[in-house]
Amino acid sequence: MTQQLPQVSSTEPELSGVRNFRDVGGLPTVDGRSVRFGRLFRSGHLAHATEEDAAFLAGLGLHTVFDFRNQADRKVEGADVELPGVRNVNIPLNDPADGKEFWKLVSSGSLDQLRSVLADGKAAARMSDSYRKMIVERTAEHSRVLHAMAEDSIPALMHCAAGKDRAGLSIAISLLAVGVEREAIEADYMKSNDPHRRYKVRRSSTDADALSPEVMELLSPLFDARLEYLRAAFETIEQNWGTVESYLSDGLKLSPATRERLRERLVTEA
Repeated sequence: MTQQLPQVSSTEPELSGVRNFRDVGGLPTVDGRSVRFGRLFRSGHLAHATEEDAAFLAGLGLHTVFDFRNQADRKVEGADVELPGVRNVNIPLNDPADGKEFWKLVSSGSLDQLRSVLADGKAAARMSDSYRKMIVERTAEHSRVLHAMAEDSIPALMHCAAGKDRAGLSIAISLLAVGVEREAIEADYMKSNDPHRRYKVRRSSTDADALSPEVMELLSPLFDARLEYLRAAFETIEQNWGTVESYLSDGLKLSPATRERLRERLVTEA
């Protein structure tokens, strides 16, 4: 008879003002271990957290909240709520000017304008390109996050606006660094598509068809988590560094000792 091991559940409450929150604990590593629960969390921004949300987050024992939003995001959504004793670190993973006019059009453009920039696979291609760009252009930022976690920043929560792209990629890189299985990383990434996690699409357009089915279909690649995006990032790693190991050591400047400290903090014992 097979012995039943105790089940340790992920901490995933119904938060009112924070989207896409979850603990990445439990994900398996290639050497048969798993990510510890209560060490690494991910979510959308914390600017609209309710008092109840903030009380829950404060109870997680967080050391650091990594906010990957840029200045423009923070101006629109607001700063994160302050959590007692928690360090807030803002590390933008894209430039506020990058795509400013594009996102303005997404918010307020007409149906014809949206068709011109999003139809025929253009929206999905743009998203894949943004992931590739973050891999190549943000090695210093990703390195900073991983070194901070190896030193003193765990338990940590990573977020951007929706908790899907910038946070999703940063979580994926962190999991690669401690040896989590690629399929498990992809499965966690795809959870951002769950209905209760998805970022709510808001448009400033007052046109009658501002949120019509066609508009929503055109916008969907921008608000979906799609494996093709994450895999574009993985392919970029291999194209530029050859292997994940070389990316971690040469691109992110992670020494064997730093990676071992990360594993000690994030992964269960062998």
